[in-house]
Amino acid sequence: MRVIIEPADGVGPLLTAINNAKKSVEIAVFRFDRKDIETALEAAAAKGVRVTALIAFANRGGEQNLRKLELRFLNAGIIVARSSDDLTRYHDKYILIDRRVLYMLSFNFTHLDIGRSRGFGIMSTNVSWVREAINLFQADCTRTTYAPKTETFVVSPANSRKVLGSFLKRAKKQLLIYDPKISDKEMLRILQERAKAGVEIKVIGQVAGRVLFDVQKLAGTRLHTRMIIRDGRQAFVGSQSLRAAELDSRRELGLIVQDVKAVKKLIDTFESDWVLTNAKKAPAPTPKETQAPTDEPAAASEKEVEKAVQVFTKELDPLADSVKKAVRKAVAKAGEDVLNDKDVKDTMKKVVKKAVKEAVKEAVQDAQDAQEVRDAQEAKDAKGP
Repeated sequence: MRVIIEPADGVGPLLTAINNAKKSVEIAVFRFDRKDIETALEAAAAKGVRVTALIAFANRGGEQNLRKLELRFLNAGIIVARSSDDLTRYHDKYILIDRRVLYMLSFNFTHLDIGRSRGFGIMSTNVSWVREAINLFQADCTRTTYAPKTETFVVSPANSRKVLGSFLKRAKKQLLIYDPKISDKEMLRILQERAKAGVEIKVIGQVAGRVLFDVQKLAGTRLHTRMIIRDGRQAFVGSQSLRAAELDSRRELGLIVQDVKAVKKLIDTFESDWVLTNAKKAPAPTPKETQAPTDEPAAASEKEVEKAVQVFTKELDPLADSVKKAVRKAVAKAGEDVLNDKDVKDTMKKVVKKAVKEAVKEAVQDAQDAQEVRDAQEAKDAKGP
């Protein structure tokens, strides 16, 4: 087993794997703009290797690029299959080499993810995982049902909610987590319960609402990976966040790793990031990163914004009275003299601002999760029994 760490390892391990393929290369694609990987796949096909690309039916803002990629692959002699539209996204990323070696990745085949973002990959010859990956690839290529046969091969929506919930519940001492956004209510409840039970929990990323454990934003690089290390002995690495949509409505893939050296490497990376994150604030995104394709909704129109402002003004007006009451109550307990202190005033402003900011974030995330679930249900209903 080998752990691939981005941005340190770069594209080299993937190019080597493709170049060394003797019989077959099977690759699942969600986003793709790496010309070097494309060239390697074309070269493999040219020398007689059977190359098959399973390409997502859509990604936010990138459908045209996916269709162009399909045409280029077909022209190069690469077999192309397109995923179904029964799920909101086919977000998993992996490569099978000669049906003997599995590369499971938390990052996309893009310049933004490879070399510029925190991401992980697991290279393994584990027979069980390879067999499951083959079955998953075939099922999604032929648009048939996939049913996982092992809980260490974590697939959304097939078994991820059950497996990851159980994985978190069994933590006795520590959970180290990378996650761009934890918002699933069940998973948050489990994390809160573990924290109350004395489990040390550190999260690099974001968490919806107020929690009983430490949360920090990643400093120095962009966060894209999902990972959970439990009690220093096991690690989940994959493409799914602890969000309802990614557990229930998308195709996602992850592995639960027990290899001692691999887990240690992941722990060392997390601890290094944690120290750096506490040492300095994350820099502002570069123009390229700001414009990079995301899975977030497009900006609202001017009319929609104007309507939203009117609704917010009306609905949030009663909040002013609640804030005033809370301030008066706090002053009554602390004494009126505190209002003459600048630090106290600044703190009060920050507390109110933070509360509103968190409420807005949670509302946005809840709306996105709900929309993805609705989209999945509509697609399922349209497809029929």
